[in-house]
Amino acid sequence: MVQEYQSPVRVYKQPFELIMAMAGVDYLYFIQKNTLNRRERTLHIEVRNETFSSRVVVHECCNYMVHPENEDWTCFEQIASLDIKSFFGFESTAEKIAMKQYASSIKKGKEIMEYYLRELEEEGITYIPRWTPTFAPPTTAKLQLAPISITRAIPVPSVMDGSSRKDPGSPSELLAGSPDDKLDADYIRRYLGDLTPLQESRLIRLRQWLQEMHKGKIPKDQHVLRFLRAQDFNLDKARELLCQSLTWRKQHQVDFLLDSWEQPQLLQDYYTGGWHHYDRDGRPLYILRLGQMDTKGLVRTLGEEALLRQVLSINEEGLRHCEENTRVFGRPISCWTCLVDLEGLNMRHLWRPGVKALLRIIEVVEANYPETLGRLLILRAPRVFPVLWTLVSPFINENTRRKFLIYAGNDYQGPGGLVDYIDKELIPDFLGGECMCEIPEGGLVPKSLYRTAEELESEETRLWTDSLYKSASVFKGAPYELLVEITEASCVITWDFDVCKGDVTFNLYHSKRDPEPPKKDTLVAHGITSPGAINVQLIDKSWVLGQDYSMVETALTCTEGESVQGSHVTRWPGFYILQWRFHSSPACTASSLPGVDDVLASLQVSSHKCKVMYYTEVLGSRDFRGSMTSLESSHSGFSQVSAATISSRQSQASSIISR
Repeated sequence: MVQEYQSPVRVYKQPFELIMAMAGVDYLYFIQKNTLNRRERTLHIEVRNETFSSRVVVHECCNYMVHPENEDWTCFEQIASLDIKSFFGFESTAEKIAMKQYASSIKKGKEIMEYYLRELEEEGITYIPRWTPTFAPPTTAKLQLAPISITRAIPVPSVMDGSSRKDPGSPSELLAGSPDDKLDADYIRRYLGDLTPLQESRLIRLRQWLQEMHKGKIPKDQHVLRFLRAQDFNLDKARELLCQSLTWRKQHQVDFLLDSWEQPQLLQDYYTGGWHHYDRDGRPLYILRLGQMDTKGLVRTLGEEALLRQVLSINEEGLRHCEENTRVFGRPISCWTCLVDLEGLNMRHLWRPGVKALLRIIEVVEANYPETLGRLLILRAPRVFPVLWTLVSPFINENTRRKFLIYAGNDYQGPGGLVDYIDKELIPDFLGGECMCEIPEGGLVPKSLYRTAEELESEETRLWTDSLYKSASVFKGAPYELLVEITEASCVITWDFDVCKGDVTFNLYHSKRDPEPPKKDTLVAHGITSPGAINVQLIDKSWVLGQDYSMVETALTCTEGESVQGSHVTRWPGFYILQWRFHSSPACTASSLPGVDDVLASLQVSSHKCKVMYYTEVLGSRDFRGSMTSLESSHSGFSQVSAATISSRQSQASSIISR
């Protein structure tokens, strides 16, 4: 329900020009639209929020005008509306509270205005001459004031009468005059490229939001800008996709991939791809001789995960090459060119597991490396290519597909071909050029190197477990539990986890008994048979809380998108159990009788599934350097809804946690 407020008309017993001098209309917030008509002596201010506009809609209109009966007096009128679209089911209540607070706060506006008017009178300023045009125009003209640069100071009177309200904790709130609220023009031209004022503003807002909310490595402006460009500078969509990508990079330690991953010898010998100079625009050039690659042999010998990591390392190398070329050529280069040679492509390349691996690689790259492909040149496409294109094209973003240039046969050698995009002296020798190309020629992988499905699965499991962070699924009625054995007191158990999907309740228990895993899958009752989704429950159903085990940390409810860090100083040796339990919202449990939606949701297992990504570590009392009371437990909002970092509750037992 939309809440509206209309203030009574206020009358200032001063002329319109004097009120305008106090209002400071020459300095405006960038979210305001101000229309000043000096001839008619009116000022119309219209304000709409951009921050959290998908959840909250605020519309405010303020009008200054001459009193109809006394032209030396000024009237002020204010109208505001508030519509909260999503607030955890309490939209109507929140609207009423907000409007009540709003109405009480703007009553002080007149008092503030009169205070500064008295100061002007004390300085001897009691009259400002009316505006007269230098050249008398034949018609009345209205002057539209455009919002000025946000780097200019905003005077205190500009917030009088509630004419502009912004949440100082919102991601779009920028401190006036701070060095981070406007990018240097030379920096933009040198490293980012042409940006409109709106695009620059949204880049700044997204970057500041990351600095305030993201607990981890902050990506560079060039990388943030790619996500904005991929979403046509839609701030909410870009923020959501960027957060998902940062979580993915954190889970798989992608930032350290080039330093930690060693390319298998098989890939060095049979993977027919590599970097080759640059194109005419200075973009790094990557060449892939897909027709010469034995995709089936590579999948059968290395597995899907090894090929995925190979492609990820290529993309990470591409980002570095873009930075290097930006320095070399003195202009922003944010993407690369890929040349794919399809000579030799045949039905062998349409092997179903190989196509499946290709589709997954495309999905990962599209989600985490947007706007990194500047141009894709496909050469010597055979007759079988349309079949492969039909399978792959639906998984490629439409903006990316526009960058594809396809040449059949030797068409690339004529006008409008390869020489339009690559300097003649840099065209590879196998395409008729003069430049030697050191990319492997590939060939068939010996079948003697093929491995069984079990061996490949074990290898892929090892690749995934190399990640510092682990993934876990939490089902309704089947919590995910992790056992930590402590042999001496005063050890420190630390945890760091992100709630990727759903809401969970986090608990920490202690038991002197060694928990025994159940003999059968506890998820069979839920109809879940996937081996990867099995949760091992350590707390036996026969155990009694307070006798067989005890809670040593207050339960912490975490919502989707939150990042949680915490620690616990152990008093006793024994077995500690970290538990993530499915959390049902109060709205679903308030009624004893299930509704239609609840019954339908109960038929879908996916509606009872949460996902967390976690990391735990135990620090020994001898190894831990520093005060035990210096450890903190907190959870921060990784979504735009949660804006504050909240300290963890005090432990019910003897854990020492600083606030």
